[in-house]
Amino acid sequence: MLLSILAAFAPVSVPPVSQGTHPFGVEDLLAMERISDPAVSPDGKQVLFSVRSTDLAANRGRFDVWIAATDGSGARAIVTHEANDTAARWLPDGAAFAFLSTRSGSSQVWQQALAGGEAQQLTNLPLDVDNFLVFPDGERLLLTLEVYPDITGDGALKETARRDAERAANPVQARIYEGLLFRHWDSWEDGKRSHVFVWKKAGGQLIDLMPGFDGDAPTKPFGGNEELAISPDGSEVVFAARKFTRDAAWSTDINLWSVPAAGGVPPRCLTESNTAWDNHPVYSPDGRSLAWLAMARPKYEADRQRLLIQERAGGKPRELAAELDRSFSTFTFSADGRTIYAAADHVGNKSIWAIDVAQGTSKLLVHKGTNDAPRALAGGHVLFLQDSLVSPAEIYSVGPEGGMPKTITKLNAARIAATRLGDYEQFTFPGWNKELVHGFAMKPADLAPGRKYPVAFLIHGGPQGSFGNHFHYRWNPEIYAAAGYAVVFIDFHGSTGYGQAFTDSINGDWGGKPYEDLMKGLDFALAKYEWMDGQRVAALGASYGGYMINWINGQTDRFRALVCHDGNLDERLAYFDTEELWFPEWDHGGTPWDNPAGYAKHNPIDHVGKWKTPTLVIHGAKDFRVVDTQGMSTFTALQRRGIPSKFLWFPDENHWVLKPRNSILWHETVLGWIDRWCRSAAGEPVPAGSGR
Repeated sequence: MLLSILAAFAPVSVPPVSQGTHPFGVEDLLAMERISDPAVSPDGKQVLFSVRSTDLAANRGRFDVWIAATDGSGARAIVTHEANDTAARWLPDGAAFAFLSTRSGSSQVWQQALAGGEAQQLTNLPLDVDNFLVFPDGERLLLTLEVYPDITGDGALKETARRDAERAANPVQARIYEGLLFRHWDSWEDGKRSHVFVWKKAGGQLIDLMPGFDGDAPTKPFGGNEELAISPDGSEVVFAARKFTRDAAWSTDINLWSVPAAGGVPPRCLTESNTAWDNHPVYSPDGRSLAWLAMARPKYEADRQRLLIQERAGGKPRELAAELDRSFSTFTFSADGRTIYAAADHVGNKSIWAIDVAQGTSKLLVHKGTNDAPRALAGGHVLFLQDSLVSPAEIYSVGPEGGMPKTITKLNAARIAATRLGDYEQFTFPGWNKELVHGFAMKPADLAPGRKYPVAFLIHGGPQGSFGNHFHYRWNPEIYAAAGYAVVFIDFHGSTGYGQAFTDSINGDWGGKPYEDLMKGLDFALAKYEWMDGQRVAALGASYGGYMINWINGQTDRFRALVCHDGNLDERLAYFDTEELWFPEWDHGGTPWDNPAGYAKHNPIDHVGKWKTPTLVIHGAKDFRVVDTQGMSTFTALQRRGIPSKFLWFPDENHWVLKPRNSILWHETVLGWIDRWCRSAAGEPVPAGSGR
């Protein structure tokens, strides 16, 4: 294991430049085929997966279903349509599969035979199907649909559709709320709840397993199939849900609930004793045990996600791989149930371990890169997705002893080969209190010996997040390397993948340890890498990274330019603006009225009088996590102080920039801004053909 970790610090070189290549740009980023959601066939010989391609004309992503042989012998599209086709799941006999499609005008479940032919529509419901799973008998589906919880009985779907149509036709679109959460992420609360249903092929009978349940399963806003589980014998369903109690906006108490698949009885809470987060249920292959992920501390969304298992017949939950001190995100059982394959952030990468269920011990299988979505294959092999700083996600497999992964798909190999990328390496340095901190340095794509390059200093969000060995679709370091910048990014105190104590260390200290780590990490990189020009550095960040940009502006004038995307200016007011109150209450030690000092300790607004650095401010109108008035306030402060500044506002984006054409504008604006201050202002011409 030590050798595997040390290998992460070795420099990584990209393939030699060949004729006809070009620097990696935003168009290349958008052109990549994004692989997700692998599903292995019952015989283990094939895998279905979703592929998202970018449709610039329609200004959206388009999803198709692909299939590949798990021996790596080939991959092909098996379901294509101008509509979205996603979430393919095998039927038990392996001769066909079901998938979600919007081709009928709404999201419904369709079926496709492996041998070919036309896809057949299975469900034709008056509401969209959001998620589904196939029961072991192949005759039933588990569906999730949004309904009004006060409606029960056979007419619930039709009545929900009728109310929706009536609301849409009403010229008065006002809403009245009497509690929180009244909006979440980028959507306003509409009174509906996501419920779990059983649908039978024969007759199309639909059974609501949560009648009258005032809560969402899966949880909002990001829950999906991974929050649902069907027992191997098909008799029981377990789902994760948050009940809409008065404290929904400041509680992280998500629970697991079980219910007979036949319905008729209320769901039973399995994790009532834990008032923190419980989620991602998975049955063992023999159905005797249930495993899931759980946090221990209520109201702390960045607590360690422990892997628990419990016998269904009784007993207490048992933690597996506790010695790892890592926060697991996805996992699966081996076919024999003796091993769990689990992924977690790990030292700037996302790694996969094989965990012995009986002993609770673990073995590192795959370390370098971002490895996720493990799926069991025969003989102790495991299939997974892997991406890195120099490659988008492809499907790989590895044997029980680990080693070099086997390539299953190469959908993006030719696209990557056509571009020129920057070499990178991971480094360590003494950060706050001389504790070890990790970072990455990336060379410009066309590095010339003896030349110094301006630096793009990227700051990750979270703050309990990570900028690591990952192919990012919004903050991809290779974009800056291809534009002629050296790139530095630091996993400062508070980052994930270095142990829970490291993550916890910044509670109540947002502008302390992280700021010190960032400055020391940048100084270390500038001293170590002779191709970096320390006189021409731009700092860029989003979310917490945007907060840090505003904090930096009041602490130092060492940067030529700053880019603040969706960042808070005033932590006190941000508490009243946002929706998930558990986050600021934990990180700032209470509410603003109970602990005002926690919100004033490192508040950027109190240092606006010291701001000097030219700043680009970016915000999305549909961002309810960091509300756009924070960005407007930042721009107002900059303008009033006479500091060169620019404001880019997206009326149709949330906390992220997701639409392809908006992404192009975002990258052009950001690169144009840092070029202006790190190149043009320094007398260096902008590279030809950059489009900036």
